[in-house]
Amino acid sequence: MKKIIYKFIFCTLMGWRITGHMDASIKKSVLMVLPHTSWHDFYLGLFARGIIGLEMHYVAKKELFRFPFKWYFEWMGGAPLDRTGNLNKVDAIAEVFAKRDTFRMAIAPEGTRKKVTELKTGFYYIALKAKVPIIPIAFDWGKKEIKLGDAFYPTGNITEDLRVLAGHFVGVKGKIPENGFDTSVLL
Repeated sequence: MKKIIYKFIFCTLMGWRITGHMDASIKKSVLMVLPHTSWHDFYLGLFARGIIGLEMHYVAKKELFRFPFKWYFEWMGGAPLDRTGNLNKVDAIAEVFAKRDTFRMAIAPEGTRKKVTELKTGFYYIALKAKVPIIPIAFDWGKKEIKLGDAFYPTGNITEDLRVLAGHFVGVKGKIPENGFDTSVLL
């Protein structure tokens, strides 16, 4: 029933659509979400997750997962990030992947909603370390489309791999287009 309501609001009332397919058999992945130019991207992601019907997650500092908000953050797909023991973020998140049977982590490589000239590469190294694919997901406000890409397994050649991934985002416009990362610089 929830899926029907999400589809009605997202597709019928808001005029958006989801294209592509997410392979349910891929239980662990890094979801590379671009562009991220507005707080509106958050609820689009929630609608997409509800319509797609697969578990999707994010990480946040462990301090957020305390009473009274712990249940809410976990219900929303959150996983607490524990960086004790001198773990860097990549290693700490790779450990989260190792401890779970299903973990599809959404991350915006821009790292902010403001204009950036470089992507943060943590998402890439997390996927490489955790030995999981990267699934490119475009939030295209110009076409009102969330475009799901094919799973891509990083090879270790970040320059070439980013070039391949950037192809998924050609022509995509964020809600605030001037703030979106220009993926053509990677092609």
